[in-house]
Amino acid sequence: MLPVLLAALLSQAPTPAAPRQQGVPIGKGKTPATVRLSAPRGGWTVDRMLLVEGTVSDTTIDPVVLSINGDRYLMRTYNGRFQRKFPAASGKNVVTVMATNQGGTTRTQATSYAQIPPVPLKTILTSDTEGVYTDLHIYEPTADSVTPGTGGAPSTLDVKKMAHVYWADTESPSGGTFFLNAQGDTAYDDPAYGPYLYVHRAPPRGLYLIATNYWPSGDKAHTVATLNVVLYEGTPQETRRMVRVPLATPGTTRVLAWVNVLGDGKAEVYVPGQDAMPKGAFWPGNLDAAVKGLSSY
Repeated sequence: MLPVLLAALLSQAPTPAAPRQQGVPIGKGKTPATVRLSAPRGGWTVDRMLLVEGTVSDTTIDPVVLSINGDRYLMRTYNGRFQRKFPAASGKNVVTVMATNQGGTTRTQATSYAQIPPVPLKTILTSDTEGVYTDLHIYEPTADSVTPGTGGAPSTLDVKKMAHVYWADTESPSGGTFFLNAQGDTAYDDPAYGPYLYVHRAPPRGLYLIATNYWPSGDKAHTVATLNVVLYEGTPQETRRMVRVPLATPGTTRVLAWVNVLGDGKAEVYVPGQDAMPKGAFWPGNLDAAVKGLSSY
């Protein structure tokens, strides 16, 4: 009798829910895809923006993974096609596109050389989940954002006096350029993998705050945000940092990095949770306290 009861109970068990999305999906094809780049074609350019476009034979692959000089992007595909412009680096731009399906990963590569001035500050933010907003927020220094200390005390930072550049206000008072996460032919901010981009070709000296705000949809478990920071790209002083953090709670605001532009080809990066708290005359002494109310600002 017991086996019969167990069988009856099991037959009435609810159907398991569909798994919640986690990570970048792979294509359904079982044969490795063919990836072709129609741009860049190689050679030299004087354009500040680098067009990346091409096709992938497996139309179920979405997105493709793009690397430009080691900076990671995720590009949406539409019927096997992808296209977007990115800020070019001074000098060599090595563009690699990778496509993954059940048959494996294939890639193609092209190199373009840009005769343009170096880029002192560039940030790239992507996420590993479709249909979520992993918004990039940049806080720029202003004349009033840092108050010098007295009597040997460190300076103090007021985040609310910094210039806030983000999806709803992309105008940088100091001349930075903010690129929305436009996908395909759209010109407005879309959810998905990104990238969000921020480039400053003449950043004023001072402290910059880079943060993200996470807004998932109901069927998304969490995502991993990836930030690439590039300083003085294309010069002997070039510095690169990558930050990867998990995000799970709707409305979560996370400080990803601080960038202190010192001028004359010098800058320092502080990543909370990875680096020791910076000290010295160029760093305010209240960084942790200054971002306490960031989520409501």
